Amino acid sequence: MKLYTCMLLAFLGIANIHAQNNLQGTVTTKDTGQPLPATIYIPQLEKGTVASFDGAYAISNIPKGTYAVVYSYLGYATVSKNIQFSGNSSITHDIILTESAVEMEEVVISTPFHKLQGDNVMKVERASAQALLSSGATTLSEGITTIPGVESISTGTGIGKPVIRGLSSNRVLTYTQGVRLENQQYGDEHGLGINSAGVESVEVIKGPASLLYGSDALGGVLYINPERFAANGKTKGDVQGAYFSNTLGSAVNAGVKTSGEKFKFLARGAYSTYSDYKTGNGQRVTNTRFNETDFKTGIRFQDKTVKSTLRYNYNRSNIGIPETIANQTTSKELELPFQEIDNHILSLEQVLFFGNSSLNVKAGYQHNDRREFEDHHHEEEHDGETHEEEEEEHEHEHDEGPALQMKLNTFNYDVKYNLPRLGNFETIAGIQGMYQTNTNFGEELLIPDATVFDFGMFATTHYHLEKVDFQAGVRYDRRSIDSDAAGNPIEDHYIASLNRDFNSFNAAVGAKMDFSEHIVARINLASGFRAPNLAELTSNGSHNGANRYEIGNAALTNEQNLQTDVSVEFGNEHVEIFANGFYNAVNNYIYISPTDETIDDSQVFQYVQSDATLYGGEFGVHLHPHPLDWLHVESTFETVTGKLKSGGYLPLIPANTLRSTLRVEFNESRYFKKPQAFATLQNTFAQNNPGSFETPTKGYNLVSLGASNVFKLNDIALELQFSVTNLFNETYISHLSRLKRDAILDTGRSINGTVKVSF
Repeated sequence: MKLYTCMLLAFLGIANIHAQNNLQGTVTTKDTGQPLPATIYIPQLEKGTVASFDGAYAISNIPKGTYAVVYSYLGYATVSKNIQFSGNSSITHDIILTESAVEMEEVVISTPFHKLQGDNVMKVERASAQALLSSGATTLSEGITTIPGVESISTGTGIGKPVIRGLSSNRVLTYTQGVRLENQQYGDEHGLGINSAGVESVEVIKGPASLLYGSDALGGVLYINPERFAANGKTKGDVQGAYFSNTLGSAVNAGVKTSGEKFKFLARGAYSTYSDYKTGNGQRVTNTRFNETDFKTGIRFQDKTVKSTLRYNYNRSNIGIPETIANQTTSKELELPFQEIDNHILSLEQVLFFGNSSLNVKAGYQHNDRREFEDHHHEEEHDGETHEEEEEEHEHEHDEGPALQMKLNTFNYDVKYNLPRLGNFETIAGIQGMYQTNTNFGEELLIPDATVFDFGMFATTHYHLEKVDFQAGVRYDRRSIDSDAAGNPIEDHYIASLNRDFNSFNAAVGAKMDFSEHIVARINLASGFRAPNLAELTSNGSHNGANRYEIGNAALTNEQNLQTDVSVEFGNEHVEIFANGFYNAVNNYIYISPTDETIDDSQVFQYVQSDATLYGGEFGVHLHPHPLDWLHVESTFETVTGKLKSGGYLPLIPANTLRSTLRVEFNESRYFKKPQAFATLQNTFAQNNPGSFETPTKGYNLVSLGASNVFKLNDIALELQFSVTNLFNETYISHLSRLKRDAILDTGRSINGTVKVSF
């Protein structure tokens, strides 16, 4: 019935839209009146152009309706204008941009109304993938740790899980290609699984986002925006290579994209390979090597009535699972144990324009095939064997198949209707859902075969006044989990069947207030929820990656939280200052706790619940003294504390961090574009409030340096980046490293370089 309704709405929309609108004008500077080759972009339509050198621009085939048009150019304040297109019309809109030492403001996609961050009621952090990786980060999961309030639980350099204000795993939802990423993210050794190639930017919602995204967004959302299509009439390509001295790692990727008036296409392939990483004392951590193959492609059709986008991503990751420091080698061949992970993501987005309203339908299919190969032989069986004989045994075990194999198939949908504007009100209503199956094929079983079904409905509205913006919304969700029994009922490892339903009502309300031209404040109050995952409900066996025996709890209930966020920002031509504070009360927080039992020579841990609180914030300053606009001094401090009501501290809470960066932007010339250099000092303080089965962690200081430049020659651009991370080869252990329990040090000094040719 829902399908027929959507088809009927699509038919009615297409049947009633015949109007074509055009937008044209010029972009000039305020002080001198000189023309600017600015970028003009309509976020809701994902349609735009670049003005010519005389400042003139034109965009055609604009559907009927009211859209925000964003004008931006480096070194000038970004401007957003709401323009109404009523029919067959040609609108002329000239714009004047004012010089600004602040970076260009970008459009935020993860919140429902596609506004500039300055217009958003909810505070969202946004960074381009290029900026995240320019600091020398090996992977995207490492790069996001430069965003205030975001950290990563790491297993070497190959596995990283995002942490937002102390919450991680299934409490942080990841979106890619517009659909929620499902790849068995509950596991400690299950990484992000997204290659940075073909990623445009990353947005972070810090705090409960269940109103927009449902279960598992209790702690926040990591929203990964894919690469944009080329502008109309353009064909572009690029090739990029990177090298990392610490791991002797290399990464290459190449892409091409072309766009006509209605059809657009892009494709990108990437491959990377890394050896074991080297610590600050010169030791290589055995089996932290990994390699990754990635392919992304997309096609879009767009005219004045419809925008249809199909994207596909294939990713193969081969990741070693480190256990100890053993043979010192720079080999890139994986040793046992290791994971092979295939991930397929297919997404389709259809936007239909109905004059003053629109319908956005997204559908996604994902297939995650996770295989783990283990060494089943006892150490004594290897006595007297040569290294070559051991390798032959490992290859034989690989041929026999994985010890653990799980295939996760997920179909999800997201339907949003943008209602016609009513005065200053913008309103969106929608439904979301997911159908998921997990099937085991290996000889070992971590979680049972199961089916998960989600359904949610929501409505949110935004009310705009000259100095104040309000936003509010409500939502209802229901999740059903049905799992099969596994094992023999008379044996210890038996897992009983499960049939549970979880539901929750959630709401959010917020306001943004412009106290003056330079001071902006935001306050948000939101609730969120998370249904327990299969591992928490049904586990009964040894978790080799965590060196413990885990027992689930079939009686677990929803986690439910209420968080208050307050932020204040001050900015002028010389300085920007921000302060973000939060208080998060979580009812029925689920965590794993040690017991006095031992099974299979491993200590038993059991999932339990208790109320918890988390509080803290991020504070920062950015100095760019005028007229020294080339000089930038940036400093941010982030802190979070997590406590259990039953006593003690929450596990996996990041240590307080102070990060200071001196950045210099040199003058551009005919051949030199965007030359800059930076130096960063990261002070990570001691974590003296560990969880019940954690140990305290000492503080440490890391220094990084870098420089970059773009050489421009006609239509060819050569971009060079150079960086050194952990300049002084500091020996340290992060509190969020999973190798900390074995006293294994983190990564030492690395000299990194990137070369990119665009044409």
